[in-house]
Amino acid sequence: MVKLHEVEDEHFSTEKPQPSKNDALLVSDDEDEDYSDTDSEISETEEDAELDEESFYERLSALKDMIPPSARRTVNNSVSSLTSFTKASLSFSGKALWIISTSAFLIGVPWALAYAEEEQYIQMEREQGMIKGANEMLTPGAEPEKKEAQPTL
Repeated sequence: MVKLHEVEDEHFSTEKPQPSKNDALLVSDDEDEDYSDTDSEISETEEDAELDEESFYERLSALKDMIPPSARRTVNNSVSSLTSFTKASLSFSGKALWIISTSAFLIGVPWALAYAEEEQYIQMEREQGMIKGANEMLTPGAEPEKKEAQPTL
């Protein structure tokens, strides 16, 4: 035979419920207002507090257990190879851009200066030709000067 022993809760130790007939505890309608499910209230507040304190990264990292290790390894290898390829490409592009820009400055600037000087000489020859033509128009009776043959060396 099994004997039951009543263990009193601390909360109910101050207020002892009155047993009714047949030693059964009955709850009256007035006491329904005070009744609450303490387990659900405690768990809801604790979960809410934990969710508020949890960051997006922590939530995301908790999902890693859902993905099998082989798939994680494959994704990790893919991401690391893509990252290394991107770093190498950017490094190569930067070095190539440096070489091209310095070469353009070292070759292009002197060439541009020489080209501008040559254009200046051509423009000066045109101006001299226009002045010569204007002088001939002003003095129509004068004979053009003959060029003397220069001796060759």
